[in-house]
Amino acid sequence: MSRDTAKVYNYGSINIDYVYRVPHLVRPGETLASTSLSQVLGGKGANQSLALARAGGNVAHWGRLGESDRWALTPLGDAGVDIDDVELIDGASGHALIQVDDAGENAIILYAGANHGFDEARLKTLVDSAHAGSWVLMQNECNASESMLRLAANGGLSIAFNPAPLSADVADLPLELCQLLFLNRGEAAALVERPETADVDTLLDALAARLPEVEIVLTLGGDGVCHQYQGSRVTMAAHAVEAVDTTAAGDTFIGYFMAARQRGDEIEQALRLATTASALCVQQAGAEPSIPTAETVESALKEWPTLALERLAP
Repeated sequence: MSRDTAKVYNYGSINIDYVYRVPHLVRPGETLASTSLSQVLGGKGANQSLALARAGGNVAHWGRLGESDRWALTPLGDAGVDIDDVELIDGASGHALIQVDDAGENAIILYAGANHGFDEARLKTLVDSAHAGSWVLMQNECNASESMLRLAANGGLSIAFNPAPLSADVADLPLELCQLLFLNRGEAAALVERPETADVDTLLDALAARLPEVEIVLTLGGDGVCHQYQGSRVTMAAHAVEAVDTTAAGDTFIGYFMAARQRGDEIEQALRLATTASALCVQQAGAEPSIPTAETVESALKEWPTLALERLAP
């Protein structure tokens, strides 16, 4: 597609993931042998760009990567991500050490590397180059989140923000500038200062009180997903599948939801696509290799049971 076409511009991390398979997540003081090691493209930003592109979305990635890891751009480009504005540097790339246990759960150590090297001038150049009517998608693995939020808003771009991993400073960001906020239960609870055990309605009520004009997508893992906007709530169940690796499940959900939104799909269809893509993702190991194609997702939608949906009118 033309660079002049409205896009999702993903201001996102690019990491090199070192994935270790282990019988259980390592305990304090324990030395544990892994059964395998793989090195793959990762990072929440790169994962979401891949998912967006594989879902048929029009996405450009704004990121930074160490020159020695140039190979990591190949899967992005092959998927159809516009990588022209990925900056290659002499220093280290961001990377992650990931444990994945036999139950499919993971534990991750992040090193920011190149992802934390953006300056104000670079951000302004990127925002100024964006086409009108586009989205900026953000996570919390790059630096200067507040600057990007304000520049994108001042530039007339719509903002979708997935503030993960949730750091203490996120609560002080101007989140009211966002059009769309993706949160899991733990992130939502921390943001509104409620216990993680709080019920979903309590969390959504608190989010609506704090950010009344922001559309909320609250992901709940095996309990499904809730969507809230202007007093309307939609809840959808999750597919019952056996998880092998949950590493990129949330990123896959976001990528598919954003691609559906970019096409103008109704919320119900966007949730169905994103939920199905996420369910397919957790059945495969790794981040980039586990993100499904649109054809695979459409096939699963036809073959799997239709998920239950409840709608609460405003």
